[in-house]
Amino acid sequence: MCRTVDLHQAVLAKNDATAHALRAELAGRGTTMVNLLSSPGSGKTALLENELLRSRERGLSVAALTADLATENDARRLARSGVPVKQVLTDGLCHLEASMLGRHLEGWLPDDTRLLFVENVGNLVCPATYDLGEDLRVVLASVTEGEDKPLKYPTAFGLANLVVVTKADIADAVEFDQEAFRANVEQVNPGVEVVLTSARRGTGVGLLLDRALAVANGGTVHVPVMAGQPHEHHHHADDVVMTRPRP
Repeated sequence: MCRTVDLHQAVLAKNDATAHALRAELAGRGTTMVNLLSSPGSGKTALLENELLRSRERGLSVAALTADLATENDARRLARSGVPVKQVLTDGLCHLEASMLGRHLEGWLPDDTRLLFVENVGNLVCPATYDLGEDLRVVLASVTEGEDKPLKYPTAFGLANLVVVTKADIADAVEFDQEAFRANVEQVNPGVEVVLTSARRGTGVGLLLDRALAVANGGTVHVPVMAGQPHEHHHHADDVVMTRPRP
């Protein structure tokens, strides 16, 4: 197990160095990256499509890259917005890595891109420990997933700069307890903003775009407490989950 931990540390260290370089490169181009994480079926593609449509209406130069294990379904959906979209097929890998992202951006990302939205693979475990060089990390959860989701996935929610609740239009139908959810988020990530959205009803649509633009304009980004903690290793059977500072 110690060898597994050492190897995982080395992989993450290499990824962090690549992410740092990618962040600097994008900053030099004036591009702000938003990394979207969630479980499968959370509704992040539907929300992102609406945000891209809103950005086009406002005349903003944005692009989106979406990652999945297979199919180009999400890219086709997002492309309906009319903004540049690229699909990344990970061939079984459960997360994006900075080097993989950098390769796909090279020669594709338009020079004048103000905002780059990256829809990570649907998974709240593996992507949580991989920095992509993003400026804003957003974790989404639908009202159907339960109020205890932040407690079950503390690393994902604990390293978020923003938490988005989706499918708010059916919150009453599934008896979603908003206050309980907010309290659980606060427990793992004190002070992080939580916003409610519904792509179907249009509730909260545009908030993600506004928050991303605020970051692009030099606004303050929430710094999670967990981001400043020393490395911790949690062993569960054959899995290794690390909590680490982000650059």
